[in-house]
Amino acid sequence: MAEGSDRAGSGALPAGALRMGAQSNARLSMTGVAKRYGAVRAIRHADIEVAAGTVHALVGENGAGKSTLIKILSGAVTADAGAIVFDGAPVAIANTMDAIALGIATVYQEPQLFAELTVSENIFLGRELRAGPRIDWAAQHAKVVELLDLLGVPAKDATAPVGELSIAEQQQVSIAKALAGDAKVLILDEPSAILTDAEIDVLFGVIRRLKESGVAVIYISHRLDELFRIADVVTVMRDGATVGTYPLAELSVREIAELMVGGILNEERSHRALPDAPARLELRSLGLAGKFHDVDLTVLPGEVVGLYGLVGSGVAEIASTIYGIEPATTGDIRIGGASVRPTSPRHAQKLGIALLPADRKRQGMFAFQPIAFNISIGHLGLLSRLAVWMDRARERRVARELIDRLAVKTPSERQPIGAMSGGNSQKVVLARQLVERPDVLVLAEPTQGVDVGAKEEIHRIIDGLAAEGTAVLVVTSDLPEALRIADRLLVVRGGTTIAEFGRDASQVDVLAAAAGARDEEPTGARRAGSTTETSDETGVTA
Repeated sequence: MAEGSDRAGSGALPAGALRMGAQSNARLSMTGVAKRYGAVRAIRHADIEVAAGTVHALVGENGAGKSTLIKILSGAVTADAGAIVFDGAPVAIANTMDAIALGIATVYQEPQLFAELTVSENIFLGRELRAGPRIDWAAQHAKVVELLDLLGVPAKDATAPVGELSIAEQQQVSIAKALAGDAKVLILDEPSAILTDAEIDVLFGVIRRLKESGVAVIYISHRLDELFRIADVVTVMRDGATVGTYPLAELSVREIAELMVGGILNEERSHRALPDAPARLELRSLGLAGKFHDVDLTVLPGEVVGLYGLVGSGVAEIASTIYGIEPATTGDIRIGGASVRPTSPRHAQKLGIALLPADRKRQGMFAFQPIAFNISIGHLGLLSRLAVWMDRARERRVARELIDRLAVKTPSERQPIGAMSGGNSQKVVLARQLVERPDVLVLAEPTQGVDVGAKEEIHRIIDGLAAEGTAVLVVTSDLPEALRIADRLLVVRGGTTIAEFGRDASQVDVLAAAAGARDEEPTGARRAGSTTETSDETGVTA
């Protein structure tokens, strides 16, 4: 790969780094790619070269630029700068049709199919094979059987409605749909995130057959351990730039993690004196069928605990279960030592639990309603007269108090929340959770989609809430954020808590644990839920 280390912000690349033009059978190359969204530079400088008949992994932390690079390649957005060469010829990709015409296809994590249509109809939807004015069903069926055979799918499934297939089978149909357009480059975006281990084995078998047929596969995944089972090389992105491309055989999970987070300065972290008090929130062997299992954690009053996991780890579902959105099927939740089982958000609220949802636009706010409405909704019993009429004066007073407390920038509590910036609207959604002063506050992705200044303000709010004695659980995929604000950090992988880190944890150690460094014990970690600690010369406790 081109010398990207200076642009990405760290020292020399490992000796095994490839350089542009090193692969004689290059199917695709992108050089000097840059993309800006307003003041945000999503990609500063990216280079990647993908060879025919190889599986090329693309990794990086959230915000590293992976998604934008793939959107440029698939025609969803256009680059501001850079060159793309496909099969040796310069090309311009202005839209998705350009990409499809070249033979570039993308399969996303969630299959984008029509459940009521058959496998055959989905594969050829919009590009049916015709004999004159009519669809040539025989030719189309024969082509589908050929594609399914390549993917190892029984031919009888060609006439089955997609809605009757498993998620793994639907994903194979999505791949077949991509190949029906004679795809030469297939982009798989987090394909294993929603699959079981057995289904992942099937997926990898499909990818190997595609590789043997000469298709170039770009494989995006947060699960670093699985890359070694399927990929030939890996390109690492960091801070909007490509760090380099490396043969997988010359790297370990830990080394990939170091490349992903290298050059990131340690930020000042909060330091709290925790009280000698019983846990405010406890999860004991908590489970939700098909989502997560055997989750153990505790949060003290005044403590901020981080819960970190990669895509598909089950970490998001844990937050939903604590709040009663999906009641637990096994295990125990304890609030102040008392066993509880929230069966709905309203029930959880009565137990003293509040949740800031990860998707504030869809789950957390009414965009066309004013700030006061968005703060009071859900607390009508507290803010109404005789449980019948809303006390508008009290509603406005509470809204103004929380606006001042959280430093929300707005001319009035009457302003529609949809007209506010991301950071200020996030603070309004958070304000609603604080109306009844919860004992336990669960924050799911609290700074997702906000700028750096707003992120700092939200961190200060979290620190302030902890100082008041609130037990705070931060569920986040932003690792630097988790390490900065949390007193302890628990890692979730494969639907269960697998390690716990203290304040001295490094990003590399946590990421390696979350991504599956099975043969490499992370420094400073102990297994989640363990009660006995031992130590070796590396400082590992387990």
